[in-house]
Formats: sequence, structure tokens, C-alpha cells
Amino acid sequence: MIRKQAFGNTGHKSTVTLFGGAAIGQVTQKTADQVLELLLKHGVNHIDTAASYGDSELRIGPWMEKHRNNFFLATKTGERTYEEAKDEIHKSLNRLRVDKVDLLQLHNLTHIDDWDQAFAEDGALKAAVEAREQGLTRFLGVTGHGLLTAAMHMRSLERYEFDSVLLPWNFILSKESRYSREFKQLLSMCNDRGIAVQTIKSITKGPWGVQDRVHNTWYDPLDQQKDIDRAVSWILGHNSIFLNTCSDVQLLPKVLDAASRFDAKPTDEEMEKMVKDSRMSRLFVS
Repeated sequence: MIRKQAFGNTGHKSTVTLFGGAAIGQVTQKTADQVLELLLKHGVNHIDTAASYGDSELRIGPWMEKHRNNFFLATKTGERTYEEAKDEIHKSLNRLRVDKVDLLQLHNLTHIDDWDQAFAEDGALKAAVEAREQGLTRFLGVTGHGLLTAAMHMRSLERYEFDSVLLPWNFILSKESRYSREFKQLLSMCNDRGIAVQTIKSITKGPWGVQDRVHNTWYDPLDQQKDIDRAVSWILGHNSIFLNTCSDVQLLPKVLDAASRFDAKPTDEEMEKMVKDSRMSRLFVS
């Protein structure tokens, strides 16, 4: 079973490995239901999806009829204006077949123009705050991708006290001096304030090349169990953060298996060897 830890100040103890709902955005309900059984087997008790993840919310909806109490349920809106975000939030609730979620997040809020709109008087944040006041969600968060994410999350937290953040983190990114520094600053801020830190892209090998894409991930992932073990263990070795699983149902069992067997964080020497042997490279370009 995968261990649990406090999800910030929410009062919920989430498994340190959260299920990333993007993995079931393009699968049948039958396949999605098999994923649910896998989650239950490993004790995963936190689902993270989004309105933009294809049919993910529709696939999760039937689970909620029997298993709503088994999961901390999170979704996201990528809209930037009040009216559009409000409409998408209600659509998500309908698709998920619930009257409320536990966590509602402003999705991929890293570009300054998007940020300005979302935080404007008629922006998406107003819709999210209103949803919480109406009991449609208990908590609010912010997510992002790319090398500006950590810095933009700190900017967001200075404007509003979100309950969680989500951003990329892996061994390769830890070697990006500016991003690593800003990630650690953000982590310190979140730890001080009791804000949950979720990470994505743990098993990134690098960007896709000219080869055929054989996995449902927008990056070329590590796919050997021994490498996934190291990548996952490196993340879980940071005691105060969470790991969101990958967006590929074929790799999901390997990630969950690695998380369930987590013992200790690999050394930098072990990680450097994996980088060399697997020819890992930077995903983001400055």
C-alpha cells in the first residue's frame, strides 16, 4: 500500500501518489473501471482530473456513485473569465456526477496575460471563490507547466491563499539552477503556510523525437520498471510533496508499483547513472 500524508492544511491524508485523471481521458469506460480497481488495490485515495482532460470526468462520474467517500476529488478549470469559469465548474460537477468536489484548481496559470485575466475583477478566481462560498468545493488550488511555474505560483500565493499548488518536478529539472531555486523557495513558502505541493512529470525521459509516440504522454517517458522505480523514489524522497501519476494507462501500474515499494530516495550518483544510461534530456527550453 502507498503511504499517506497530510494534504496541506485540508485535514485530509492523501496517498503520496495521486491519480492523474488525464490517463483515462481517451479510454473506454471498461478500461477506466479497470483503472479504478487498480487504484483501490493500491489504496490510492486522491483523484486529480480537469475539464480539459478529454472524457476523464465522464469516466470518473460512474465511480462516484459507489466510491465518492473513498476519494479526495479534485478537478480544474482552464477558463480565465468569471462567466466561462463558472460555466465550466458546473459542467465538471455534472460530468463527475457530484454536487461538490474537494479541490477546484485554476489550470495552467503561468502566462502573465492569463494570470492578469484570472485575477481580474471579472476573472476565473472570482468564480472559484464563489464556488467555495456556495459549497461546490471545499478548497482552491493553482496549477502550471513550464519553467516559469514556480515563480508564477509564488506570485499567485501573494495575491490569494490557495490550498494547493501543482507543478513539474524531477531530477533533470533539479539541475536547472533557476527553476530549482524557485521550486525550493515555493516549497518552503508552502510548507510554512500549510499549502499542499503536487508534482507532475516525474517519469519524463525527455521531449518526443521523430519516433512514433507509443505512450499517451506529451513527453517521452521512462518505461522500464527499474528506471520508473528510481524516478518515483526520487520524488517520494522529498517528504513533503506529492506525486501525480502519468497520463498513460499502460505505465500507470508501473508507477503505482514503484510507489508501493518506495524505500529510500536514490543517491545523486544513482540518478546521474540513469540519466546517462537512459539518455535523459531537458523537456523545457528556457
